[in-house]
Amino acid sequence: MKKQINEKVIVITGASSGIGEQLKYLYENDGSVVINLSIDAQNDNKNIALDVSNNESVKLAFKKIYDVYKRIDVLVNCAGYGVFGAIELLPEEKCKQIFDVNFFGTLWCCREALKYMKKGSRIINISSACAIFPLPFRSMYCASKSAVSMMSFGLGMELRDAGIEVTAICPGDIKTNFSKNRDKTLTTNDRYKNRIENSAKQIEMREEKRMDKVFASKKIYKICNKKHLKPMYIVGCSYKLFNFGKRLISQAQLNSLLNKKF
Repeated sequence: MKKQINEKVIVITGASSGIGEQLKYLYENDGSVVINLSIDAQNDNKNIALDVSNNESVKLAFKKIYDVYKRIDVLVNCAGYGVFGAIELLPEEKCKQIFDVNFFGTLWCCREALKYMKKGSRIINISSACAIFPLPFRSMYCASKSAVSMMSFGLGMELRDAGIEVTAICPGDIKTNFSKNRDKTLTTNDRYKNRIENSAKQIEMREEKRMDKVFASKKIYKICNKKHLKPMYIVGCSYKLFNFGKRLISQAQLNSLLNKKF
């Protein structure tokens, strides 16, 4: 496939649904070539079926993209999922898998994309407000996204002299299938009693209060195209306000507040 010389080559992981899909439409509308890397994608030059947690498959996918388009201008890491349950009672494989996908999947894609990036390129890592605010029974998800943010900050510093910008975008709750697809472990014991199930219900009750995915995607897309990127952005007014407010209280007070609410 031949490409126009003025087209940007955008790679988006998880672009078959949710925020990734919306960003794909927005980038395509501005004339960019968008390659979707998703576990359920069709295999052609613009869609590659990929499990981001498999590093060897990631290497092959990015080599294929380079062979066709000869460069990568922007990488947007959207692929990820949620895990819910008490840390003590979550199966070991679930604790490992969420890091394999959310953190290592992002890491592997960053490393491979950089082989084909030049000065002026960008890496956009979709982290989460959960990287900033700890939540009970979503601790493994929070930890995986915190790791994504910290890796993004460090990578941005390392690439500064190369002229490649990196940011971590931290959206709050968005109306997608993310909550529905969250891997829930409601197993409990005398230590937690009904707190795990009650917390899960709290999440479900908030579904209608989440940000519209089109609205949130446009906000994220605008950030992606800023002249210069900051290390981190929070998407959602209430989350920005909460982030400001948490500076005024101690971590113990913040944890107590979030524990009561969730």
